[in-house]
Amino acid sequence: MNTSPPTVVLVYQRTTLPWVFDSAERAGIRLVLVPRPDEDVAPDRLPPAVSDVLRLDVDRDRAGALAALRKLHETTPFQGICSLYDPAVPFVAEAAELLGLPGIGRDAALGAQDKRVMRERLATAGLNVPRFVRLEDPRGWEEATRLDFPVVVKPAHGFSSLGVTKADRPERLKAVVDEVWQICRAKLGRVEGLVVEEFLDGPEFAVESLAHRGEVTVCTIGYKGEPEGPYFEESVYRAPALLPAAVEDAVRREVTAAHTALGISDGPTHTELRLRGGERPYLLELGARIGGSGVSQYIVQHVTGRDFAADALRIAAGLSPLSFGDGRTPAATGAAANYIVPCGGSGRIESVHGLAELHDDPRVDHVVQMLFPGDVVRPYPDFTGYPAFVLSRHTTTAEAEEFHRTLETAVSVEYTPEGSDR
Repeated sequence: MNTSPPTVVLVYQRTTLPWVFDSAERAGIRLVLVPRPDEDVAPDRLPPAVSDVLRLDVDRDRAGALAALRKLHETTPFQGICSLYDPAVPFVAEAAELLGLPGIGRDAALGAQDKRVMRERLATAGLNVPRFVRLEDPRGWEEATRLDFPVVVKPAHGFSSLGVTKADRPERLKAVVDEVWQICRAKLGRVEGLVVEEFLDGPEFAVESLAHRGEVTVCTIGYKGEPEGPYFEESVYRAPALLPAAVEDAVRREVTAAHTALGISDGPTHTELRLRGGERPYLLELGARIGGSGVSQYIVQHVTGRDFAADALRIAAGLSPLSFGDGRTPAATGAAANYIVPCGGSGRIESVHGLAELHDDPRVDHVVQMLFPGDVVRPYPDFTGYPAFVLSRHTTTAEAEEFHRTLETAVSVEYTPEGSDR
């Protein structure tokens, strides 16, 4: 009987974001880390759960990366492969199929990563979907003028806020489509099409779920603000969301049905949606991964007391979840929040004010800084990234909201215009 701990290959996870590594250690799962190509990983600073490092270039040498994984699996078998990085989800699904490992399959990964396919599959299933047009060529922009304005233009294979732009009137649509197309070419290295869809008003929410053998457990529902555009910069995430029972039930039903429509029967998902009229859920997207590069683990753990990422890794390794799996939303035992420090401008970062003081705040568990003095922030709709995350625990969601109000004035980014000699 094999009693060695299971091993999972983790693709493109930054070691500076600790949550999935901590969960792996608690679950007794060893990780083979595939670092991002732009990240230097010091062997003496690896998280304890990482047993080995495998360098692959998934984007530029997909065939070579698959061959390297096959060779590793033949010599040192591993039990699963996963990623928290949305653009890598289709590669992970393909690798799992190739090696006979647990996974959602390439077709489900396509539906979860290509917004054109996602919209079509959700609509076919009778779920709430805004009217939309898929553009395979920017010259076809006039087809989308038949939609009701305002509309939102999105890269079909985008992530975070990259390129997502609102056009308020038909006269602006061509310029927006051209701009988003060029950003995709510059940032993603390719353009695989756009989606133009009618703007959904109403508050925005994030839903963290775990599927196992077709049963979906909604773990938490969190509030994400009410961004109006034109560029939809994220700012807050607070859970649990305070929703009437009937609305919460509608959200759970819509999210569960979306899993079925997209064919996602196993693993973690991160869903973002809007409540039209404050009551009717419309999915913005459903990602087949743990959200926020692991932030979702922090949120779920400190709202429910359960280990979301550990169960996601267990499912990736072909094991049963231990914390979730009964199909019911777990009761909230506390509140958790992420304040996403907004860029608040563009240029070369001169300084980031207010973060150092938060390290001593008893409510704050993590201050994760991603952008630093000297880094250049491009103006939206280009997406450079967020300056920092501030993750905190609270007794109630109302306390988290009050804390975030203080951060709006306490934390700021100061810029020098790019090219300045200052």
